[in-house]
Amino acid sequence: KWKTNFLVPAGSYGLAVKASADYPYVSEGQGYGMELTVVMAGADPSAQSSFDGLVKYVLAHPSSINPALHASEQNASFASVNGGDSATDGDISIAYALLLADKQWGSAGTYNYKQLAVTRINAIKASEMNPTTYLPTLGDWDTAGDPYYYSTRPSDLMIDHFRAFKVATNDPFWDSAVTASQNLIAQQQNTYAPVTGLVADFVVNTNTTPKPAPAGFLEGKTDGQYAYNSVRVPWHLGVDAAVYGDAVSKAEAEKMTAWFRAKMGDDPSKVVSGYKLDGTPVVSYLDPEFVATLGPAAMGNPANQAWLDKIWAYTVAQSQTSAANSYYSSSLMLQSMILMSGNYWAP
Repeated sequence: KWKTNFLVPAGSYGLAVKASADYPYVSEGQGYGMELTVVMAGADPSAQSSFDGLVKYVLAHPSSINPALHASEQNASFASVNGGDSATDGDISIAYALLLADKQWGSAGTYNYKQLAVTRINAIKASEMNPTTYLPTLGDWDTAGDPYYYSTRPSDLMIDHFRAFKVATNDPFWDSAVTASQNLIAQQQNTYAPVTGLVADFVVNTNTTPKPAPAGFLEGKTDGQYAYNSVRVPWHLGVDAAVYGDAVSKAEAEKMTAWFRAKMGDDPSKVVSGYKLDGTPVVSYLDPEFVATLGPAAMGNPANQAWLDKIWAYTVAQSQTSAANSYYSSSLMLQSMILMSGNYWAP
């Protein structure tokens, strides 16, 4: 269903994932598409042709700043827009997916996946990671002296991806990125959300005393709240806890899980799509990704099994509704379902 709804022919550029963002084609979407198609290869005979179609599209749309990265937005004609610069989360997912592809298929086919991955990992380090804080910047446009340079988006703290980058490159920088990411999340939870464990969409002052971004920092009034960016944090923490058994990620994920379980009375359908960091709901509606991503976070503790089962059942039910037609909801539901069902694997 995900492939039918979002994987589209992109003319001479191969295949692309069509999102419902400001522009139809965004780097995050291509990254998710590559991760999902390669992880599902054991169940999808056309997985490699889909994956290679996405690789072709990505390589045809280099960033205008660092051409080893992907231009973050294209219009309906597949032309890069808004300066053609990059967005960090898309490149992290793309590089990781290339490592998965090397493990799944080897690198002797149409594309040398391993070489493409290492080139992109090194470009991410050079142009999308802050060398002082070891945290992701917002993109290759976000350079020293930029007002956004010492800020980060916690949903870009893909700790398991950073571990894989270390293995692929043997570069100790990525160990530092893992530590810095976990330390930032712990500091944000302990200081700004001691009850809930919730993390804001953006964090500023990462070189001094990090704090949640003010409203209107980059995207809107929820920039300092738990909203549509940081809904991905429990998923990413949960992946690291489940795949690598990491105690720090497990504890950080469990802090969020414990609050949600208590607050919702173990009924995931009572979650809503956004909270202040103290747990005050800011909306009354629920988009299903706000439940789905809590599943990975619950997996590190056997005491959460009944809660996890309810999240799974809710997500499966939602996947049969119009939510499956929403690119963002559908992508995060599918990513979470792959992990919850035991079908996720690491390169």
